[in-house]
Amino acid sequence: MPRIVIIQTAASPTDQTVASILVIYTGGTVGMAYNQEGLLAPMRFSEVTRLMPELRDVRMRVSVLSMPQPIDSSNVSPADWITLAGLIGEFYSYYDGFVVLHGTDTMSHSASALSYMLENLAKPIVFTGAQVPAGRVRTDARRNFITALEIAAARHPDGSARVPEVSLFFNTMLMRGNRTKKVESQHFGAFRSDNLPPLAQAGIRLTYNDALIRPLPTASLRIHTQLNDNVTILKLFPGITQRVVNSILSVEGLRGCVLETFGSGNASTQPWFLNALKEANDRGVHLLNVSQCDEGRVEQGRYETSASLPAAGVLSGDDITTEAAITKLMFVLGLQKSHAETAQLLVQDLRGEITPL
Repeated sequence: MPRIVIIQTAASPTDQTVASILVIYTGGTVGMAYNQEGLLAPMRFSEVTRLMPELRDVRMRVSVLSMPQPIDSSNVSPADWITLAGLIGEFYSYYDGFVVLHGTDTMSHSASALSYMLENLAKPIVFTGAQVPAGRVRTDARRNFITALEIAAARHPDGSARVPEVSLFFNTMLMRGNRTKKVESQHFGAFRSDNLPPLAQAGIRLTYNDALIRPLPTASLRIHTQLNDNVTILKLFPGITQRVVNSILSVEGLRGCVLETFGSGNASTQPWFLNALKEANDRGVHLLNVSQCDEGRVEQGRYETSASLPAAGVLSGDDITTEAAITKLMFVLGLQKSHAETAQLLVQDLRGEITPL
């Protein structure tokens, strides 16, 4: 069992009037610091106030749970999402909110997956990370971490959570986790949410867009731990061959495919291509149409080049991101519903990942 470390802050460890936050460190740059040999290594969170002295002034109770083996986000797997969901479920009743420190490369995938797995979420889960390690002078780790803590602790006057959903804070913006994608590797504004405005913005003060934040659920938290990773992504490009398409769609055991199409959901009208899609769908493979464009949405039938897709069994993903689409496939397939029920869930807005028309 990972050990929990209590960070010394301005709040007394026994003060029940302030928010209690659990930080879960999974890995990534945000939790790295330079050791005595001058090499980057996971920091000791018992010494985090030395690297982030601002934490001493935080008016909340903060505890940190570090995974036994930090994971580079490029190696994150569905098994890690299941572990993370289980940890949140285990400590859910003991804390007012959670901050997940995560590597940036697949943070959007993890935030999307957790949004589906944690049904009826009534507490904040804020993902954040950094482009520069905490031990560097020009780091974004301190600002991202401290602001994420503040968001996780934010409450309405009635005591309910200000942001009761899985979100992602980076640089100056709080975004719905399943609406984000990483768009930058060299600058601090690493993430964007193109089809949904920020839930909050951090300037001199935090300004919340309450109209966009998901409402408190009326049912109790339900944690889903079954994911089906027999899925893939097929990104279309001019010149893609029948051999390539068939090799991807005929993978043994394949259950779902995110089809990354052009523009508003357009694809080739070649008979071999449409036949390949239909044959895959007839074998039970769910096909979800997602645009390669960062903004806008899929509108199957708007152009001739997408009119034939529904007949081939292709479902419209509307304005869902690829990251949210592939994790949604894993989640919905893990529910083990019938083919028709699965298709119905895939086109529904489950956790705010799709903008209703």
